[in-house]
Amino acid sequence: FLVASLLTRLWLSKRQVNHIQAHQDQVPEAFAEKISLEEHQKAASYSITKLRFGRVTLGWETLWLLLWTLGGGLNLVDNWWQGYDLSPLWTGIAFILSMSLLMGLLDLPFSLYSSFVIEQKFGFNKMTLKLWFIDLIKTTVLMLVIGTPLIAAILWLMNQAGPYWWLYAWSLWTAFSLLMIWAYPAFIAPLFNKFSALEDESLKQRIDNLLQRCGFQSKGVFVVDGSKRSAHGNAYFTGFGSNKRIVFYDTLLESLSEDEVEAVLAHELGHFKRN
Repeated sequence: FLVASLLTRLWLSKRQVNHIQAHQDQVPEAFAEKISLEEHQKAASYSITKLRFGRVTLGWETLWLLLWTLGGGLNLVDNWWQGYDLSPLWTGIAFILSMSLLMGLLDLPFSLYSSFVIEQKFGFNKMTLKLWFIDLIKTTVLMLVIGTPLIAAILWLMNQAGPYWWLYAWSLWTAFSLLMIWAYPAFIAPLFNKFSALEDESLKQRIDNLLQRCGFQSKGVFVVDGSKRSAHGNAYFTGFGSNKRIVFYDTLLESLSEDEVEAVLAHELGHFKRN
């Protein structure tokens, strides 16, 4: 099944590359007046490069999946921690955290290549190596601070809660997920980016009108300094209950008209409106 999955995904990627290559020399008729041939070809080249890089990443991940499982890697790490004679709970916590860190280390070269080679080549990367490492450190610390108690609680339930441990563990995971949806925009995201209120009154009024038509209650419309990491534009809404907020990347606001910004937000609101 693993081989079948790998070959199917590689085949689909190859089909996509072939399709892009077959149509990269002519702008689609519907966009002919909006996009130049040079821009169209740059987009095609970017997509092809990303797809080919994705094949390499897929092969790497599949190799390590085999090494961790059939190759005995998981057992090797587990036996190493067993040698420290820790309690079963702390052995489990150490095993899961060390595996997460090991897998993260194995993915680092691909993350670096994606940001500082591919994104750099096409003019999208705005991140410095210093910022990349700071993000990495923050993410790792958050994983340890938030993940350790959660892992401990679930492992404790597995050992102590009897035959219905899975129900209690699922309930805990669901509650944690809902808590993160609420807490992420207010407490975690600001650790990585600066969020400021949208100041363009004309655009803000259009957004408010759209939100009222959709029945979306927002705690605010914010602009995030996405430009310090990437030239890509984006918009999203996040949060839970009364803590929902709408976020625009500063790069998106700089590159689109008010009509276009409203259209992008309408797309995002479509997910909310249509469930």
